[in-house]
Amino acid sequence: MRGPIYLYVLIMWALIVAGGGVLVAILGPLNIMGFGKYNEIVDSVVKAVIAMLLVVLWIFIMSRVKNWIFHKQVGA
Repeated sequence: MRGPIYLYVLIMWALIVAGGGVLVAILGPLNIMGFGKYNEIVDSVVKAVIAMLLVVLWIFIMSRVKNWIFHKQVGA
């Protein structure tokens, strides 16, 4: 009975660590240039949008995993 909960938590933590790694290693050093005095603003907006999209993706993945676990438990 506890196994699926531990699996869910394991996947959740793996996504958190992977998301943090993506944000720090790839998104952090990203610099967008070519907008004159608005370089910093455009850079921040692009990074914020990417981070929000990753959050939505992680929520979608966790929802799918939760549904898979609960359907597996109900069917068993």
